[in-house]
Amino acid sequence: MTVRPALTPQLVRTRAMAILRSADATGLPAVAHALAAGGVTCLEITLTTTGALDALARIRAELGPSAAVGAGTVMTPADLRDAVAAGAEFLVAPVVEPDVIRAAADLGIPCYPGAWTPTEVATAWRAGAAAVKLFPACTGGPAYLRQLRAPLPDIPLVAVGGVDLAEAAEYLAAGACAVGVGSPLLRGADRAAGDPAALAALTGRARDLLETVRPAARAGKGDA
Repeated sequence: MTVRPALTPQLVRTRAMAILRSADATGLPAVAHALAAGGVTCLEITLTTTGALDALARIRAELGPSAAVGAGTVMTPADLRDAVAAGAEFLVAPVVEPDVIRAAADLGIPCYPGAWTPTEVATAWRAGAAAVKLFPACTGGPAYLRQLRAPLPDIPLVAVGGVDLAEAAEYLAAGACAVGVGSPLLRGADRAAGDPAALAALTGRARDLLETVRPAARAGKGDA
């Protein structure tokens, strides 16, 4: 029997996941440090980024246990094996692949597969997902998430896709357990990693994101 892994502690604590996607991974270690300095310590490195696995291993080693570093766009068992070998502490996908979800659960690694319809959400949950990534969340917005939660109240949802910093608290208030934010948070900092001003601005945006979601998190909205 598959035992469902617990949610990533850093995700539970901050209610925010930063999505690090770039053309290549050269600037991602500096970006990860800037995000962590701002308090965002749940970091997804997407496998569509050239050099993602090497960057993941380096970032995890440099940030240590205070941060959780995972792999995104994990689509196949081979992706899973490569990500785990690099040290991924959680796995994220844009789709529901039950074999990948079950394999992650068997390893005790939280998996957050992407789903949109009630059937997809339920399928991902039954396969052993730690939470389900509602993707792309912006298609229906907080109102759709709220409607989805009504018949599926026991399935934690992470709102991802087109979520900007200003809307993050709205998704939590609608019942999301967390939000995932990519380009609205990074704003090209990965391409300006040698620019101290750009990295300082990123740290500031990370702090702003946490300040935005903190009232909803304190109120206990959604499922942690």
